This record gives sequence, structure tokens and C-alpha cells, in this order.
Amino acid sequence: MTLPDVRKGMPSVKLSRDEFERHYRSRFTDPAFQPLHREIDAIVAAAWDAYSHSRKAPRTRQAGPGFSDPTYDIAVDWLAARQAILEAQRRHDSADEPPRILVINGSPRSEHTCPSEMSKTWRLVKLTEPCLRRMGIAVDILDLSRLTSEFGKQIHPCKACVATAMPLCHWPCSCYPNYSLGQTDDWMNEIYPLWVAAHGILIITPVHWYHAPAALKAMIDRLVCADGGNPDPSSTHGKRADEAKVLELKGWSYPRHLAGRHFGVVVHGDSVGAETLRRSLSDWLTDMCLISSGRAGEVDGYLGYMEPYATSHRALDKDTAFQQEVVNAAKALGNAVKLARAGKLENPGAGIDDPNPK
Repeated sequence: MTLPDVRKGMPSVKLSRDEFERHYRSRFTDPAFQPLHREIDAIVAAAWDAYSHSRKAPRTRQAGPGFSDPTYDIAVDWLAARQAILEAQRRHDSADEPPRILVINGSPRSEHTCPSEMSKTWRLVKLTEPCLRRMGIAVDILDLSRLTSEFGKQIHPCKACVATAMPLCHWPCSCYPNYSLGQTDDWMNEIYPLWVAAHGILIITPVHWYHAPAALKAMIDRLVCADGGNPDPSSTHGKRADEAKVLELKGWSYPRHLAGRHFGVVVHGDSVGAETLRRSLSDWLTDMCLISSGRAGEVDGYLGYMEPYATSHRALDKDTAFQQEVVNAAKALGNAVKLARAGKLENPGAGIDDPNPK
């Protein structure tokens, strides 16, 4: 039995000019583009030039002071994303800022596209918002259903750079945008600062086939850089795997960029999998060194158990006990955040050395 060579065993993904054009032109199928064929020809030619020359980041500048190699040409997009994170961290750390909780809608359903009906999850999200605001907490809402209903909203897949070497996984992610491959409009550079600015995270989500919905899972995967990621791409000169491996083998500190924030989780289902997903989300957040807001802050349950989907909103309306559990989860998280901000709730893991940070 022979394994493929680690760097040479996978099939080529390089497209010919004809293949590239066929794929690229498919986005102009609408007859409204027919009068613009000359303009489209020019756009396709420019796109092919970018693709064939692999111009991932066409706009760069020298990294400058504060980086291990100040002369390294770094993507302007990445520097902007980094600046947004630094500003979010400043707000998080400022005593003058109110406590802040990020509430995440994990459902992809929306009345703005098929199925033309809002999700039960969104209704639960909006149930928690006034409760938190009455507690004096600033609320940001991250609605992941926008991925399915809003033009240009995407979360591109994680490329698993961390599995080559942890320092190759940059914080924030430097894999995107990749202009040569058309991998643009990535939402994560807006999402990272929301997590960083927050003192608490409340995830409210349905369960899909025993797992997190695809939109939520995409965000989870791309948050890997928040847990041990390298804040200095110049230290690996971009995606130089050999340099990243040397850094890791010297001893990597695995910086926990979101450590110390508190979290709550609400998972609802219709027949199976809610408890499994709730535990998985809790384990994931705990592994990133976030702190649970306790039993009341972690909820799973079923709405209209084994009943028709068509009546599921009515089931939610009737289930006032579950509604109260969701509100309680928000209150528990809000209390944890306020106590921690006042110095009355200490992180029990603070100051403890982790012998296995990976």
C-alpha cells in the first residue's frame, strides 16, 4: 500500500481557457446581459488574466512596524480586517462601553426567499433582544439567514490550513478574498469583529439532521483562526507551509483570541438531535476557552414534537414554557456578563497552565 506524496498526489484543478470562460459566462445567463456582449468579453478576458496569473491579492502594501517582516507585501483587505478586529477589541476592553452580547440566529430560513416564511429561531432571537436591553446590555444580532436571502453574502469554506501547521492559520483568516478564483464577498471579515466586541455570545439554532445548519457550521469552521491563529502573516510570508511548520515545531503558544467571553446556547428541534447539538456547541465554545453561563444558559428542546411541520409556529406559540426557557437563557448570560464586568464573577480557569493547548 502506497500513500500519495503529501504535496503532489491530488488531481489538478486548473481550468483551460475554454472551461474557465464557460463557467464565468454562466453568470450572465439572464437575457438582460445580451446587449452587453462586448463588455462581457472584456470582463471575461480580465478575469482570465487574473485567474491564469493567480492574483489572489492584487492590492498589497508593506506590512510595516509591528510585524516580524515589515517589508512583506500584505493584502490590503487583510489589514482592513485586522484593523476592524483591533477596534472591536478596544470596545470590548473599554470600561466606558456597555456590556455587549452577540445573539446569533443559526437558521437559514427567511421570508425573503424560499420558503417565504420566517423561522421559529428568528422569533426566539427577537424574544431575547428586549430582555437583554432591559438589563442594560447592548445587543448585536447576527442573522445567518442572510446567507440564503441576501445578494453577495457568502461564508467560504475553511481550507483547513491549521491541519498543515497552526501558524499557517492567520487571525483573521487570510485565505479570502481570493480574487483570482472569484472567492470574494466573504462575510467573515464583518463577523469576526462582532465576536471580538462581545462579552457574551448567545447562539439560538435549530438542529438539521443531528447537526448544526450549514450556515452556522460554515461560521464555526471559519472561527478556527480565533483559537490559536497566527496574528502575523508576515511570520510565514503568507501561506508558506515550510515556514509555518518551523514556527510550530519551535513551540506555538496557541493564542485564544476569544477567551474569557461567556456563552449561552439554545437548540430546538422537531424530533431528534437537539441535545446532541447543544452539547456539541457547548463543547466547541468551551474548547475555545469561552465560559458557560450555566445550566439555565444551555437549553435544548422540541417544538411540536413529532407533529406536522405545517403547524410548528402554532406549536411555538403554545409552548410558553419553552419560550420562558429561552428568555431564562438570555437572562443567565446577561447576568454572567454583568457580574464578570463588575469583577464579581471570576473565570475559574484563569491562571491555570494548559499542558495540551492544541
